[in-house]
Amino acid sequence: MNDQLRSFLFRGLMFESEAESFRKAGIQIGVSSTETEETLLQEALAPFGVVRRNQALEMARLYAVLFCFENEIRDFIRDALAEKEGADWQDKLPPKIKEHAEGRRETAQKDSWLEGEKSDLLGFIDFGHLAQVIIAKWDHFKDIVPTQHWLKQRMDELEKARNFIAHNRMLLPTEFQRIYMYIADWNRVIGL
Repeated sequence: MNDQLRSFLFRGLMFESEAESFRKAGIQIGVSSTETEETLLQEALAPFGVVRRNQALEMARLYAVLFCFENEIRDFIRDALAEKEGADWQDKLPPKIKEHAEGRRETAQKDSWLEGEKSDLLGFIDFGHLAQVIIAKWDHFKDIVPTQHWLKQRMDELEKARNFIAHNRMLLPTEFQRIYMYIADWNRVIGL
């Protein structure tokens, strides 16, 4: 490495080090990605009325929580089954659920122009099937999940809310609270 390149790299590291101390002191250095994202969001929502925009932002927050929750459950199932049943755990899923997920995955691989994740079989299992998998494999989950009834009741209610949100319908504040409560219950039980 020549001296000029070494000097350039050193100056860059020094700048980053100094910039970080300024950031910690509350002084903004450079472009804020948060501000940029907020500006882009405001521009995208600008054509719509204030009430609609506010509703969209409320629902977006709820969607984000449900997205994280649903995918945490998928990870929870995947990790438990891989540990208890081995690398071929997918072959041991309840047959009807497995067939349904495989069919959806095949359709996505053949017919879809979307290039998102397509290898994870659990990604093609319906939300409602997640509780069914846990119940079918109860011996692997009974030490963590309080009861099958507890699981089914919460998952059934959350599935209804999830489907409502997925079809862009507005929920009431009390329904928001119930969703947050059920997810908080799950996170407490699972240890998140």
